[in-house]
Amino acid sequence: MADDRRFVRNLVISGILALGAAIGVGHAAYGHGDVVPQPVDTAGLEQLGETWREANPYTGNKRAIEIGASGYNQNCARCHGLEAKSGGIAPDLRLLDLGPDGDAWYLERVRHGAVRDGKVYMPPFEGVLSQEALWAIRAYIESVHEN
Repeated sequence: MADDRRFVRNLVISGILALGAAIGVGHAAYGHGDVVPQPVDTAGLEQLGETWREANPYTGNKRAIEIGASGYNQNCARCHGLEAKSGGIAPDLRLLDLGPDGDAWYLERVRHGAVRDGKVYMPPFEGVLSQEALWAIRAYIESVHEN
């Protein structure tokens, strides 16, 4: 009988430790944390220069969408979800307006980030990722848009 109790106690303790480790790993993998932005190779895209475009010059561009998908997965998916399907941490980008209004909102957020009550909700990417990379990511987001 004592052996059974010891077995059950050890099983419960092992389960609690395993759950704690899983939560810790999950938190590290999916939390905002100190994450280093990954470079986006924009080879094959028209270079846009220093002046920021107000509208996405890569809308519908298959190469840009491909590049943007990779850039999105490396830099955005941890908060906005795979395929832009939010898991609740950040806005679901599939619902972002298309056209000028959506481009303006996107550009403001990716360039300057979002801070509320002194907390960074989204880091600024201007100077971290190129204009070409950020517009390619927008082209990808447009490609998975939902009404």
